[in-house]
Amino acid sequence: MAVKIRLQRHGKKNFAFFHIVVADSRAPRDGRFIEQIGSYNPNTNPASIVLDSERALAWLNVGAQPTLVCRRILSYEGVLLRKHLNGGIAKGALTQEQADAKWNAWKAQRDAKVEAKVNGLKNEAVAKAKAAVAEERKVNEARAEELAKKAAKLAEEQAAAAKAAAEEAAAEAAGEAPVEAPAEEAAPAPEA
Repeated sequence: MAVKIRLQRHGKKNFAFFHIVVADSRAPRDGRFIEQIGSYNPNTNPASIVLDSERALAWLNVGAQPTLVCRRILSYEGVLLRKHLNGGIAKGALTQEQADAKWNAWKAQRDAKVEAKVNGLKNEAVAKAKAAVAEERKVNEARAEELAKKAAKLAEEQAAAAKAAAEEAAAEAAGEAPVEAPAEEAAPAPEA
């Protein structure tokens, strides 16, 4: 029986998440499995991976073959590196302490990369929010300037109307007839 470490699809349409399972290669994709060793959610950023590394390593040691995506996940989680280091220990190329030191150094480097990505995403979100606030402030200032111009124009028109009314009142008080614009002569209506 060929045993595979592969993904089992769950979730909604266009919003899938996966269980990482050990299954017979002849079993259907979402069907019977031997053991569930983790889950993978690509919908988050960075993707969420929960994996029982010890069980995955045990299955790799007895000959289970990971699919391409599962191989990438196992590599990302360091299971394949651990298998490689255990092979070096078995051959006598490394001691357990050296292997543990290499594993811890790799793990610290990987954790730093993940932390940098998470911080980068947070900083990017903050920068986007600041840019949106600055853009909104610019728009608000432009609107306020436009409203101030309209208010100044309206005040100017009202002042001119008040001045004209004052002049007219002064002219009436002085006894002069107000100057009116000549009325247009009405054209005679055509007879039908």
